[in-house]
Amino acid sequence: MKKIAILFTLIAAFALQGMSQQDKPTKFVIHTDYGDIHGLLYNDTPLHRDNFVKLVNEGWYNGSIFHRVIKDFMIQGGQNADGRQDPGYTVPAEFRPNHFHKKGALAAARMPDQMNPEKASSGSQFYIVQGRVFDDAMLTNMAQGGKSFTDEQRQVYSTVGGTPHLDGDYTVFGEVTDGLDVVDKIAAVKTASGDRPVNEVKMTIEIEK
Repeated sequence: MKKIAILFTLIAAFALQGMSQQDKPTKFVIHTDYGDIHGLLYNDTPLHRDNFVKLVNEGWYNGSIFHRVIKDFMIQGGQNADGRQDPGYTVPAEFRPNHFHKKGALAAARMPDQMNPEKASSGSQFYIVQGRVFDDAMLTNMAQGGKSFTDEQRQVYSTVGGTPHLDGDYTVFGEVTDGLDVVDKIAAVKTASGDRPVNEVKMTIEIEK
């Protein structure tokens, strides 16, 4: 009887260990000439997480650029180093109310609603939010226009900042954990037509083990 109890204890321990491994977030790092951006991918957006990991491991982003940069809004990348805009497929939307467009949010770009009513994400295009701070009156106006914000979201948007008008329209699937200063530096670079940096801002992304 004692051996059986020990066996069940060991099985439970291994099961808990397996669950904790599955719950661990996938971490990534974006290397740029301005510094490194560290972040994590959310487990409750598995389609976007797994697709991002796949592209990173295939080297899709190596040598690619942040091709669209708008100060106080976001920095966007995702095209292959050889110039391909995307891998030829989309990823179904994974909207989660607990993930919103705070500063440092990692989200998927997509085609406009007119040609993409399901709001499916680009297969590779992503952006990192820089955003700005919004006061309560601005957030209330957005809420009257159809947006819904929790107390937590209001607190974050009014202190840390972000891009609240994008909530519910673009999938947020990760966040920056270190390197927001690098995001700020990239967002401040000089741009030309199409919000493209005058001097290329190249990146290489890897999944941290």
